[in-house]
Amino acid sequence: MLFVFYFLSAISITASILPFIRNQHWIFRVWEFGRVQIVVLQVATLLLGFLFLQDISVIFWSVLVVHLGLIINHVIILIPYTTLYKRNTARNNTIDSNPISIISVNVYQFNEHYEKLINLVEEVQPDILLTMESDQNWENALTQIEDDYPNFKKVPLENTYGIHFYTKLKVDYIKVNYLIADDLPSIEASLFSENGMKFTFFGVHPPPPSPTEEDTAKERDGELLAVGKKVKEIQGPVIVVGDFNNVAWARSSILFRKTSELIDPRIGRGFVSTYHAKYKLLRFPIDLFFHSTDIFIEDFKTLRNIGSDHLPLFCSFFINTKNEVQKEDVETLEEEEEETVEEIIENGIEEESDRPAVAKEY
Repeated sequence: MLFVFYFLSAISITASILPFIRNQHWIFRVWEFGRVQIVVLQVATLLLGFLFLQDISVIFWSVLVVHLGLIINHVIILIPYTTLYKRNTARNNTIDSNPISIISVNVYQFNEHYEKLINLVEEVQPDILLTMESDQNWENALTQIEDDYPNFKKVPLENTYGIHFYTKLKVDYIKVNYLIADDLPSIEASLFSENGMKFTFFGVHPPPPSPTEEDTAKERDGELLAVGKKVKEIQGPVIVVGDFNNVAWARSSILFRKTSELIDPRIGRGFVSTYHAKYKLLRFPIDLFFHSTDIFIEDFKTLRNIGSDHLPLFCSFFINTKNEVQKEDVETLEEEEEETVEEIIENGIEEESDRPAVAKEY
């Protein structure tokens, strides 16, 4: 039992310490995803130690102190993403726009249960549908919804970075951006609510740092921060949604939030974890959503499994350009962070990836 205690301690302490190292290699960045699971493992390890260790040594107490310090750090980082955290809300709010709803979902390119998503869309009837990892097969299947969603932009790719955008709303423009690499598209759209309120939509899907995909987070972080800079230049209501391949509490997500000066609706609401759809205990919130201060969230949740490894993310909101209560939630970059952002974007552009044009299922 002594061996088990120290073995679990070594794993959980190492996993907690690695994210402190500001290196973009996946070995350091991947542990940010599992902070919830890591802190649970640490607490369980401590209980194991107290319950079964008879001869508690100086080494044990040293390990205990390290555990406690790291657990406190995890809690400080995670507590804003729980319902215990107070957030600003608009009470007795007037509504400038009709309610607007979005489904954002990474469909998993090799998932052939097309009808599951189509049935979900027909049932929920969102105003906007964003799909990621959608290839030509997915595009062919989704022609069934085009009578209800006459405005769209389709970018079918076979490299798991295809992206499709469908909307019922009136459109000013829809365009595809390639901010970091010519095989990583993102969507930018200027839209109008039913009663004519204009807002801008960004849909993103940067690559993850992982042993099976990109060695580093350079492209992911560069893409997110490049989008953040574009967002800051836009006047009026803005939303950014998609599979960020990043958790909300990661340093690069926080830099994105500060760069764009947008708000994370998870703060004060809960984790709303989307991946992995099949393993509830190993689920992380990597499909993210950010919004400007004049957008107020009514509902924010995951929807049922469509056969993908991601759960669909659903959000409904309205626009109020007069209520300024959420401006208190906006964070901005410090001077040294501005330099860091520029460096990260430049590193992302310079990074050379060897992504295959046609991905294979592992």
